[in-house]
Amino acid sequence: MTSHAPAFYFPAPRAQKFCSQCGTPITQRIPPDDNRVRDVCDHCGAVHYQNPRNVVGVLPVWGDKILLCRRAIEPRYNKWTLPAGFMELGETSAQGAMRETQEEAGAQIELGPLYTVIDVPHAEQVHLFYLAKVLSEDLFPGPESLEADFFAIDEIPWGELAFRTVITTLEHYVEDRKQGVFPVHHYDIPIPYPKQ
Repeated sequence: MTSHAPAFYFPAPRAQKFCSQCGTPITQRIPPDDNRVRDVCDHCGAVHYQNPRNVVGVLPVWGDKILLCRRAIEPRYNKWTLPAGFMELGETSAQGAMRETQEEAGAQIELGPLYTVIDVPHAEQVHLFYLAKVLSEDLFPGPESLEADFFAIDEIPWGELAFRTVITTLEHYVEDRKQGVFPVHHYDIPIPYPKQ
């Protein structure tokens, strides 16, 4: 199944220039009783904290196949990924993972246990993937996916995967599947090497 969507991406800026409380230009300094440089408003005293963003998703399994989605948006347009995206305010990580699966693949799932927790400090993110059982082979990908499809282990398009967190999660799954035991994996993704 396929759908069409524009291939653009507008990330929210992390750096602020003006105070969201009073509109005054902000400065970067270490506030009293703190140990890190923060965006501080010297007019009203507001301290604007920046925290990592959570990416939540699933590793959805249908029989002996894995569900992947081909991205219709940047970054990594046209690359394959697990259904995942930014967690929204007011939802749990599990709710976010199920929502993203519905939005990107239109798949009906039964959510399983937390599987990978991946710190990505250079991207200011934490990625959490749950295992999930797909309940029907019917897929209805949304506007963020060009298509969604099932892949046997030996069909995984390794060279066409979008993100290192997706690659490493799938690598763990392939290895764990041999033993039939799927523990939680917690690790970090280091800063990528510059392209030569």
